[in-house]
Amino acid sequence: MVLEQKLSIMRSTALQAILALSVPGIHAAVLQYTTSEAGNPFVDGWYADPDTEIYDGLYWVYPTSSYDYEQQTYLDAFSSPDLINWTKHPNILTNANVTWATGAVWAPAAISRNGKYYIYFGANDIQEGDNTTIGGIGVAVADNPAGPYVDAIGAPLIGAYHNGAQPIDQDVFIDDDGQAYIYYGGHSHANVALLNEDMISIGTFPDGTQYKEITPTNYVEGAQMVKRNGIYYMMWSEGGWTGPDYAVSYAMSDSPLGPFNRKAKILQQDPAVATGSGHNGVFNVPETDIWYIVYHRRPLGDNDGNHRQLAYDRMYFEEDGSIANVTMLVKDNFADGNTIGWTAYGGDWSVLNGQLEGAASSGGKMLLDTNFTSLVYDADVTITGGDTDGDAGVVFRASTLGNGTDEYDGYYAGIKLSGEVFLGRANGSWTELKSTQMDVSANMQYHIRVRAVGSDISIFVDDIDTARITVTDGTYSEGQDGVRVYAAEALFDNISVATP
Repeated sequence: MVLEQKLSIMRSTALQAILALSVPGIHAAVLQYTTSEAGNPFVDGWYADPDTEIYDGLYWVYPTSSYDYEQQTYLDAFSSPDLINWTKHPNILTNANVTWATGAVWAPAAISRNGKYYIYFGANDIQEGDNTTIGGIGVAVADNPAGPYVDAIGAPLIGAYHNGAQPIDQDVFIDDDGQAYIYYGGHSHANVALLNEDMISIGTFPDGTQYKEITPTNYVEGAQMVKRNGIYYMMWSEGGWTGPDYAVSYAMSDSPLGPFNRKAKILQQDPAVATGSGHNGVFNVPETDIWYIVYHRRPLGDNDGNHRQLAYDRMYFEEDGSIANVTMLVKDNFADGNTIGWTAYGGDWSVLNGQLEGAASSGGKMLLDTNFTSLVYDADVTITGGDTDGDAGVVFRASTLGNGTDEYDGYYAGIKLSGEVFLGRANGSWTELKSTQMDVSANMQYHIRVRAVGSDISIFVDDIDTARITVTDGTYSEGQDGVRVYAAEALFDNISVATP
């Protein structure tokens, strides 16, 4: 794509974003993203088990505060008009407002009915056979989505095991006919129950029972229910929540009561992006067939069981109604004004007008927590000042990172105001692999693409059909990806790293 076309698309996208805030009806069309285009994780902090709702045009995420069990005594929420800019609402529910919740509260499920807002939550982590501990699934109520929520009934809504299901990890769903259901269960068992119109009491099925087991194959926890085109999709998590193999699977049924026969696993770890991807919620952009899966995942190489972060990606459906595999994409256009997910190694970095700004330094770097082997890496780079021989560009397959000019092991492709595009590798010192002449002007945006498949590396600038540099070098086969400046000030935008 030539530069003029690219700038035209960027201007159009920016105009749509402005119109979305001012013109009714255009909002939904703008929310047709491929992922969190402003980067995952999309909020800061350790959070897990997100549930989702849309209230009065705002997208709400209700997660667990993912810290040590003894510290999980509160729930925060986040809201956004556009899935880009998020507002934190702290302490919407604390165990001080739930007299029987003496331990952690977690895995909230949100819903609204009759002008009231409800949060269903797990508390106290009761175990089967323990007849002395009070705990299970509670329900709290508020007058607005941000709370404060207070205990609605003064006791657990579901306070005992039924059909082997631990009373945790609930989701609440209101069908088109107005009937409300609660899906829940841990310890590899899932139940469904009716909720009465008051939303704070359990109903009774026509056969006189209150809890029906609906456990799909491989079910562990994290029940979730959505409906599309008359089909009921039950989603759940498999694997251990503290491990890398935590994942999301689903089933389809013509009835909210099942049967729910497992179809497939649709979200799982990607060793290049994140591990432990599970316990999801779902957004459906109103009046569209645009869907997003919201979930938690773990940073690469982090083995702390509580270190979980919130992310979302696009969820697509096949023609037969089945859910396609979800790809965890790596993008950042800095439209949210922050650098969540990035780590600085030297230099001075900030977000300026929706772009990442790197001040002139002796090799400052900003890196994402990725570990790609073969990759296609795209970035827009604008040198705004500095020395004539200064440069800016992208780092890939990097490891052993530190502060300093060449304090990393990896590759770097950059451009210079002196009129050059180049590729080299670093390992405490610098080895240039190849360079070529190219006109480079200050304050002009250039699109750099790296395509690295095995030892074959190609560098493109603006013209992504014709490589300016091609080399064969197998020194580094995997590592992190990021950006770098040397003796130049630069802006970076529209970062994207993907497997070819």
